[in-house]
Amino acid sequence: MRALPALLAAALLPGLAAAQAPSAPAATVYAVGDIARCAYPDPKYSAAADTADTVVAGLAADPAAVVLTLGDHTYPIGTAAEFRDCYNPTWGRFKDRTWPAPGNHEYYTPKAAPYFAYFGERAGRGYYSLDIKGWHVVSLDSNLDPVNHPAEHAAQLDWLRADLASHPAHCTLAFWHHPLYSSGGHGNVPTMRDAWELLQQAGAELVLAGHDHDYERFAPQDARGRLDRARGMRQFVVGTGGAYPTPFLLTVANSEVRDASRTGVLRLRLREGGYDWEFVETNKVTTLGTAPPDRGSDTCH
Repeated sequence: MRALPALLAAALLPGLAAAQAPSAPAATVYAVGDIARCAYPDPKYSAAADTADTVVAGLAADPAAVVLTLGDHTYPIGTAAEFRDCYNPTWGRFKDRTWPAPGNHEYYTPKAAPYFAYFGERAGRGYYSLDIKGWHVVSLDSNLDPVNHPAEHAAQLDWLRADLASHPAHCTLAFWHHPLYSSGGHGNVPTMRDAWELLQQAGAELVLAGHDHDYERFAPQDARGRLDRARGMRQFVVGTGGAYPTPFLLTVANSEVRDASRTGVLRLRLREGGYDWEFVETNKVTTLGTAPPDRGSDTCH
């Protein structure tokens, strides 16, 4: 049977035309926090160098891939010297493809000034947004808590409301440092509950955080810790960028996967209508008896 002209086929067979329309290409994102510990005379021997090598290989394979950093870029106190001597020789290799969020260790130096100086315009005011191949991506500053920084906390929420209203994307990802939910040593940190509610109301899918030096994946849930597979947000804690590991304490509700035995990064494929995830391990020796790194897929709301 001869092929119909394109316009006639679209008119007579709209369902077929839609099915044959090419989908938007997926975006690859590498994400992790808690990265460069300044405890090595030569940073090339640090765990941060190992995770950086993993990301470099991934970026070389996909020139459009980007990096999200989830805070605590340097240890112990986020000074300019730490960024220069520990972070820049490792993760600074792809600074031009990195979008950051600040952690609490950056603020151990007043106003996190070296962090903002190092990342420049990409740091925004501590919060900002961008679009990545059909996904709306929001970076927030989880250090602006409502008790100690009420005015800054309120200003960030006002900005978030306006940003989400002006970017009604089908798929949305947010990232910051302190996790609302965690089975690690710091436990649940309520600072970002208000932001979580705004994001969920806007239909967001994913939240990425660090702070605890482990990997943990949660089922979709709301801002009060209630399981909600239809409208909730899935949170990943990925504090495995190179700092010393910390153990899990009390497992909190809706935690699906926990791993404190590996160093690595989270690789996301943000595609039209959904996403895939995989924890990419960088440890040279894996603890015997541990489960394989986490991976899976889900759809946007």
